[in-house]
Amino acid sequence: MATACVMGLGTNFQRMVAVVSPKVSGSRVESSCSASSSSSSSSSSGGGVACGSVGMSGFVKGGGGGSFAAVSTTSALKVLAFELVRGARSQRRRMMRRRRKFVCLASSSAAETASTAVVKSFASEPEQLKGAREEIKKLLQEKYCHPILIRLGWHDAGTYDKNVAEWPRRGGANGSLRFSIELDHAANAGLVGALKLLEPVKEKFPDISYADLFQLASATAIEDAGGPKIPMRYGRRDTAGPEDCVNEGNLPDAGPPSPADHLRKVFYRMGLSDQDIVALSGAHTLGRSRPERSGWGKAVTKYTKDGPGAPGGQSWTPEWLKFDNSYFREIKAKRDEDLLVLPTDAALFEDPGFKEFAEKYAEDEAAFFKDYAESHAKLSELGSEFSPPEGIYIDAEAPAGAKPEKFVAAKYSSSPEDNTSQGLSDSMKDKIRAEYLAVGGSPDKPLQSNYFLNIILVVAALAILSYFLGYLS
Repeated sequence: MATACVMGLGTNFQRMVAVVSPKVSGSRVESSCSASSSSSSSSSSGGGVACGSVGMSGFVKGGGGGSFAAVSTTSALKVLAFELVRGARSQRRRMMRRRRKFVCLASSSAAETASTAVVKSFASEPEQLKGAREEIKKLLQEKYCHPILIRLGWHDAGTYDKNVAEWPRRGGANGSLRFSIELDHAANAGLVGALKLLEPVKEKFPDISYADLFQLASATAIEDAGGPKIPMRYGRRDTAGPEDCVNEGNLPDAGPPSPADHLRKVFYRMGLSDQDIVALSGAHTLGRSRPERSGWGKAVTKYTKDGPGAPGGQSWTPEWLKFDNSYFREIKAKRDEDLLVLPTDAALFEDPGFKEFAEKYAEDEAAFFKDYAESHAKLSELGSEFSPPEGIYIDAEAPAGAKPEKFVAAKYSSSPEDNTSQGLSDSMKDKIRAEYLAVGGSPDKPLQSNYFLNIILVVAALAILSYFLGYLS
């Protein structure tokens, strides 16, 4: 751009020299040399003054006889200022025409890209989530697999560590439990069966993430067993590979030396409260503990010898496929040896901080359902990266408290020293990428400054200043 400007200015410069080239008559200087006489005089070797190059001292070097003629510096600056301004304006007009054409083309292309790429960036498709839910309901009625699907969702989310900011290293509901390195953790014994149950659903509905599939199955199992409706949000992104799995040891143990302290250590690390701990423990109203998997419970009881499903194990409640508040009532009463009470279960009525909520839920099932639904939804989102950022709701509109991710400029920085940009999701970057592309930039780098245009404007300003200084002189 700068080269073109200088070349264009060269022609104007020669024209200016031709205009100010003087003929000397005695002591009077007459500016009578024109552009047309320039070519004829330059071909003549006689006494005519040829238009040549302007010297710094304000002289015009003649082509004939090697003579020099004095030129008015003010006149030269006036014409120079005029030509510089006119050249700069012409160059700016050409640049603006090219820029408008580029922006129009880029905007059109970016709009098409945004309309497709952003949608494709969503972790799951809403219609496929709905279809998968119906398949899971059929599976639940055929296999009576409510407890193991609930456990699958819990254990995928329960690795979350609020003290780790980076996704997916912070753990949580990100689908990492599908990898054998995490599936082989001792706390996940038996969950390979849950993965096998869900694999046909995933094959039929490939456009949903594993992270969403695990949480969808867990929430659907609660509801299908008679539990509360969980206000679920979907759109969780999956981890890429086994290298993203967290280390073993983040899930709770059934029989630690100090059960209450252990529960708080594990759940506080996730950012959950005493109320969340007690409410979520109430999900043990479903399911059985099998000693060959966990090391806890009886091999079979009067409540489990006939199934449904595979017989065996020890349950916490007599109707272990019905979601209600009987877990709290049975733990409090401790009246049946065929019902399981783990050390962590007993702690709910022994620890003062837990007992307040356990007593409440034993008496008020509606209060338990309400608090459980909130705690389950909270657990299901721990550590998740959502795409789109506001999530996907497949039952109705987003809850009143749900808000889309707000774009904050301070979170979006190209500075290597600023790590706050990690808080901005990839989906949000996709959404603003089209706008950046339309003006010649991208979300991965700042917009470039037009330095050449700035130089031209500075030169023009100096020329105008010189013009006025000459005019006033």
